[in-house]
Amino acid sequence: MLTWLPDGRPADVYSAPCPSRQVLDRIADKWTALIVGCLSTGTKRYGELRAAIDGVSEKMLTQTLRSLERDGLLTRTSHPTVPPKVEYGLTPLGRTLTGPLAAIRDWAEIHINEVTDARARYDS
Repeated sequence: MLTWLPDGRPADVYSAPCPSRQVLDRIADKWTALIVGCLSTGTKRYGELRAAIDGVSEKMLTQTLRSLERDGLLTRTSHPTVPPKVEYGLTPLGRTLTGPLAAIRDWAEIHINEVTDARARYDS
């Protein structure tokens, strides 16, 4: 399906200046795939996301959450409580990513042994 940009050009991720390449960069990021996966089951607090995603630093989690919010893929809801309660949830646009990113995560888990074997053969 061809999508047209506001300036009349077709979207083309193979073209360096096309803004769709920036979107591809965002959704191809490992932290994005893991955050979207966590949020696919419902809203989560920052601490819940941090606990669920082993190995993510606070800096990377915060940066990725801000980028996903900026791109319209998730919402950040701050509740006026003491201490403040902040929740993150997928937007309707963000929910459209759950299937494709789940397929990529599944592929990685299914094929990890083949990839590991190929790496070992290449490195020897």
